Order: sequence, then structure tokens, then C-alpha cells
Amino acid sequence: MAHLDGPAGTQVPQTVIDAIGGALATGTSNLGGAFAPSVEAVGIVGAARTAVSDLLGGDRGEIVFGQNMTSLTFSLSRALAAGWGEGDEVVVTTLDHDANVTPWRLAARDSGAQVRVADLDPTDGTLDMASLETAIGDRTRLVAVTAASNALGTVTPLPEIVDLARRHGALVFVDAVHYSAHRLSDVSSLGADFLVASAYKFCGPHTGILWGRAQHLEGIPAYKVAPAPSTGPGKWETGTQSFEALAGVSAAVDYLASLGEGATRRERLESAFAAIRLHEDALAERFLTGIAEMPNVTVYGVSDPERLGDRVSTFAIDVAGVPPRRVAEELGRQGIFVWDGNYYAVDVMGRLGVADRGGLVRIGFVHYNTVDEVDRVLGALDGLA
Repeated sequence: MAHLDGPAGTQVPQTVIDAIGGALATGTSNLGGAFAPSVEAVGIVGAARTAVSDLLGGDRGEIVFGQNMTSLTFSLSRALAAGWGEGDEVVVTTLDHDANVTPWRLAARDSGAQVRVADLDPTDGTLDMASLETAIGDRTRLVAVTAASNALGTVTPLPEIVDLARRHGALVFVDAVHYSAHRLSDVSSLGADFLVASAYKFCGPHTGILWGRAQHLEGIPAYKVAPAPSTGPGKWETGTQSFEALAGVSAAVDYLASLGEGATRRERLESAFAAIRLHEDALAERFLTGIAEMPNVTVYGVSDPERLGDRVSTFAIDVAGVPPRRVAEELGRQGIFVWDGNYYAVDVMGRLGVADRGGLVRIGFVHYNTVDEVDRVLGALDGLA
């Protein structure tokens, strides 16, 4: 079987399974008790914050966990919108997953703010920076942007985007859910205000992650129950966390670090992601070179093998005359697992004009995929085309 559906969720290594099962087998309780299982839960949460801070490059006190990225984004958008009003503006992009679009649209609607949209360039699936520059103004309160498109694989120029937003005094919210499987973030140098990720995209369990600058996490009023902490990450973590999942999050970060070398976990992660990028770029180059020989298969997004720096190894394709669902079904019968549809990248599919015909087929390579699997999917697509 070839799991080329990594963009919808990666496979989980045994160490992560063992960590989750171990937490359940040992037994934990809620936080704050004067007995061993509660103390164990506190340790699990603390270890997960430290692990994710190593992964993202921030401070452990700025790491918030939640059910998923979407829930965390809705929660933060609601809190931020309490300070918006008539005349304020929020910028979203056509390139983004809907989880980084609709929460901001609804928050703007409820607060009286306006939404401005930065377009994508349909010729290569990149963010139209001229459109973004036009959309951002002195009334912009927040810019929501993806680090890498979950549909097209496009990598955005985050430093340039952050600098542009900063010149107008706007906050920056980065969706790094897809990016985090392929590239290593460094929030300490990025300059953004918030960044979200999801552990299931980097070989962990279904747990959402929010990094936010301490000044924002402390200063913005949160929607929370009265007994919840009024400071720190706990202020934003509604209800009881899944402690077994957080044990799995730590194990997932350790798994990624085990792929590299170095004296610290961050150094090992840097080494690991450098190797991951080299491997995935090789897979991407082979895939794009093979697809170029199939005139009936179209790649949406950056398709030039010389521009691998502008994308990750996620591809949206169309096979002429074959509906996306049928392509996915046929590949599935051959043991090749890919996705079809819009993958919640609703605006992307609408802008590309493929929404009404079932979207596109998404093929995603991550670090555990092989050259043989690239060749298998190329052969299967050639047969369909």
C-alpha cells in the first residue's frame, strides 16, 4: 500500500502509539489534584509544551493545545473580534484552507468589520503579492495567511508578508498546519503574532496547537469558564485536555527529532527537517518530471522542477476526461491512497474553476514515502490518462 494521503493526515509511528497507550494504561486524572495520577497529567502537559516549543522555536509558555486547529482558530477569532468595530478590516487569502478563512469572516461579520481578500495567481498557484499589498491598509487589524497550501503545495513568502502587515500595524495569524509536515518553523524569528499547527500532520494524534506571543495570550480576554486560569496557556485551553493525546504529541516530536543529529532536540529537528526537505524535493522532482510526459494530466500550482523552493511535495492534478473521484477510486484499487475533492480549500477550487466538477486529485508525498511509490502512482496515472 502507498499512503500518498499524507496531506489529510500522516501515518503514526509505533512510538507514538505506545506513548498514547502507555498514558491510558498508567492512568491519569485531571490537573490540580494532590495525588499521583494528577501529578502525572501535569507532567504530560508540561512535556508536550516543551516538545512543541522545540518544534516551533518559541517559548513553552506560549503553546496552547486544543481539540483541533479549527476550534482554536474560531476561539481566537471570537476573542480578537471583541476589539474590532466599524471601519476595521481583516485580510484573508484565496489560497487558504477554509479553517483560516471562515472563522475570520464570521468574526468580522459579528463585529462589524470588513473582510478584504488577497487573490492567488491561477497560472502557478502562488499568492498574488500585489493583491495582498492592495488589500492591507492602515485599518487592517489582522492578516490571516497560510504558510503552505494544503491543496496546491504552494509555500508563501512569510517574512515579506509579515513585514508588509507590520508596516500597517496589523497582527499576523499563520496557518502552518500543512507546512509543519515539510518545513521547520521558527516563530522566534518570523515576527508573526500567532501560528497554528496540528499534530496529526506530523505523525502525531489529532490535537490542535496554537502558538501566540505571550503579550497577546495575556492581554486578550478569553472566553473561558470562571475557574480556568486567567494567565498562561491554560487561559485558552477550554475544558479537560486529552492527556493521552498530548503524550502522543511529545512522542511525535521526538520521532521527528530521531531522524536528525545534534546535541539538543531543536538541533536534531533542524537536522531532520533538512534531510526531510532533500528527500521530499527528490520525490517532487521525479513526480513533476514524470507528469510532464503525460499531456492528459495537468498539475495545478508550481510545476517547474526548478522551482521546488516555492512548493512542498503536495500536488493537485486533473486527469482529462476522468472525474477526480474515479481517479481516486481506481488508484485505491491499486493500493495507492490519494484524496479527491476540495480538501476544504474551497476558495482555491472556486478560483481555479474546478469546484463544479469535483475539485482535483491530491497526491502528497511526505518523508516516509519512497521513489518506488512515486513511480507506482506515475504508472497508474499514465494508465488512466
